Amino acid sequence: MRFGMQGANLGRYARAEGALELVSVAEEVGLATLWTADHVVLPDAYASKYPYAADGRMPGARTDFDFPELVVWMAYVAHALRSVRLATGVVILPQRNPLLLAKQLATLDNLVVPELALGIGVGWLEEECVALGVPWERRGQRTDEYVAAMRELWAGGPTTFAGEFSRFDGIYCLPRPKHGTIRVIVGGHTEAAARRAGRLGDGFYPWKLPIERLDHLLTVMRQAATDAGRDPATIEVIAGEEKDPDQFHRLADLGVTEIVMGPMNLEKLRRFGDEVIAKQP
Repeated sequence: MRFGMQGANLGRYARAEGALELVSVAEEVGLATLWTADHVVLPDAYASKYPYAADGRMPGARTDFDFPELVVWMAYVAHALRSVRLATGVVILPQRNPLLLAKQLATLDNLVVPELALGIGVGWLEEECVALGVPWERRGQRTDEYVAAMRELWAGGPTTFAGEFSRFDGIYCLPRPKHGTIRVIVGGHTEAAARRAGRLGDGFYPWKLPIERLDHLLTVMRQAATDAGRDPATIEVIAGEEKDPDQFHRLADLGVTEIVMGPMNLEKLRRFGDEVIAKQP
């Protein structure tokens, strides 16, 4: 079992010294992935329901912590990486220009060792979409199309794409990713996210779910993959945030290959490395 940490770009780790200290300790303890969170803006007041808390509120006030742009943060720490993977966890894809994001990620992918993964989500915060001038409606369809557009751009040009939300004709987007593409990990906790992962994902990353609910969503994901003519076994399964080591074997039996923990300070991360990561077979 591999382990990752969510929110790698938040709070103390948003600044240069803290970011590099985090990378150093992550390498030291054998962490597999640093996952970076995404919000371009956060409204002072909102009616949208945060899906990962019982009260529907995102933890912390908007002014409690720095929340840097995730691609810029990853570019800063890329030079310090040796074995830890970087991943967006998750970028709110319908809020991004797919041509610009494809260019940014391909550029970064050529600088990162060993791998960059693109975790994507459709978003939960309508007020943020409104502030960015992005329609809230049909964001799922927009997300699917943006994935297809970026993959076409990464395949090499000249590229033509005729979609509803993105259209371009005979363009080049260089550099290409070093392995020809970038793995797309679909995040989410709903059946719609599970079906999206099955249809088009290289991975599925549900967050904070009971094992029984996770089992159900994996069944939905694998059926969607089969319906799309894909092999479900090729889709990486990542889970977060299971804290009980006694449950790790159950997750492994479900096909989970990485467990992502919530943000940890450096002391807690070192302790987690000693008590959990080092004891994995």
